[in-house]
Amino acid sequence: MTFSLIMFYILAAIILFGAVKTVTAKNPVHASLYLVLTFCMSAMMWMLMQAEFLGITLVVVYVGAVMVLFLFVVMMLNIDIEEMRAGFWRNAPVAFTVGVLMAVALILILVAPDTNLAAFGPMKDIPADYSNVRDLGSQIYTTYLLPFELAAVLLVLGMVAAIALVHRKTVNPKYINPADQVKVNAKEGRMRMVKMEAVVHKPAQPETDSDGQAEEGKA
Repeated sequence: MTFSLIMFYILAAIILFGAVKTVTAKNPVHASLYLVLTFCMSAMMWMLMQAEFLGITLVVVYVGAVMVLFLFVVMMLNIDIEEMRAGFWRNAPVAFTVGVLMAVALILILVAPDTNLAAFGPMKDIPADYSNVRDLGSQIYTTYLLPFELAAVLLVLGMVAAIALVHRKTVNPKYINPADQVKVNAKEGRMRMVKMEAVVHKPAQPETDSDGQAEEGKA
């Protein structure tokens, strides 16, 4: 058993542990941290497969940006954990069934004769001047150009849908329409001066007694 194979089994075990704890953790902050652990171990798995660019991208994009955003959102929101986990066990059988079906589908794909996993064989040493970034870009923009463009369109649609949901019309919108401001006619007057008489409040005069002296307040 080689060192690479030992590291593969260790990283795979940690990835499975992090994935299970992400789903079963009671605290959402802990679940996010377990997901960060899963992403980091997955990046190390990519590095073990000599795909340095994908490993670094996974750390920078998901761990450095997406998961940090998730952590900020989870920590700033007042999440009721008990209410969030109220229907966990009720929906657990459905989730377990879907997970089993997905696992069976993946196994059938891997053991299918058309997949031909035996053709890959053990990983070979690559030359020092080999660039996996250049090879990856060549494959994306030649062989997998159509799936790449479809994925980009789906991401753009998701972004547009999120913006549309955020900017839905409300009953009392608190924003200013610049078009309505421009339509104002300056000749009609944006501000009208109204002449009003000045009102001066006089201080109250103290009450006096019969001798003309002010009455002293009683404590």
